[in-house]
Amino acid sequence: MTNESQFSVKAEPPPPALGPPPKRAPAPPGVTFDVQGLKVWFAAHQVLFDVSLQIPPKAVTAIIGPSGCGKSTFLRSLNRMHDLAPGARVEGRITLFGEDLYARQVDPTLVRRRVGMVFQKSNPFPTMSIADNVIVGLKLNGVRQKSLLRERLEQTLRMAALWDEVKDRLHAHALSLSGGQQQRLCIARALAIEPEVLLMDEPASALDPLATAKIEELILELRKQFTIVIVTHNMQQASRVSDFTAFFYLGRLVEVDQTKKLFTNPKDKQTEDYVTGRFG
Repeated sequence: MTNESQFSVKAEPPPPALGPPPKRAPAPPGVTFDVQGLKVWFAAHQVLFDVSLQIPPKAVTAIIGPSGCGKSTFLRSLNRMHDLAPGARVEGRITLFGEDLYARQVDPTLVRRRVGMVFQKSNPFPTMSIADNVIVGLKLNGVRQKSLLRERLEQTLRMAALWDEVKDRLHAHALSLSGGQQQRLCIARALAIEPEVLLMDEPASALDPLATAKIEELILELRKQFTIVIVTHNMQQASRVSDFTAFFYLGRLVEVDQTKKLFTNPKDKQTEDYVTGRFG
């Protein structure tokens, strides 16, 4: 895999009704995201410098690097989350299956429907039941048919490996779940609106080893259907779940390669020093 991938974003209108997916430009062969020359600022502070990266489809790409290197900033560029941050500015080009995500006519709300996100800390809606947390996105997008809502509820909870644990208490409070279950609930919520890509920002960093193992098993299962980009501080986790790994340092992409190659035979001395624990 060659170096490539990222981008920018702005304020959002009310969610549009679900409808047939728009026609999309043809993508470069074998590429989900094509990021070229990505730069990101928050006010006067530049966080990312000229990042170019390609993300392949139906694979897991891990983003690694020390704290403050721009990993999460890069990830949030992929679904225009920075549009919501005052003072954020993005330059460069990011395409999703050939479509420029930062083009003037592109609705950032639709970008986030196509590119789902799971955050570091599980964030179920505290006043909603387990079931309502999963289908809330569908309801906001105009889906009212009860049979479809029930179908998507079960389908996505099964995809998130949570159905068997909650099927008898779907109307229970979402906060009654354990931390690991809450994170899988958030994954189910992201999957319910049928995204094409799933972004994960350190999804297991606050979980115990058993819950972390379940999240990792889930990632390996989901990559059969989705492109997944995951930010992680845990290099062992990156080696276990990812097909490709990109190493960031001080806001720059240093190296990207197949995970096994990057961890066993890195081309750059900075990468070697980081993966062998000499710094970071």
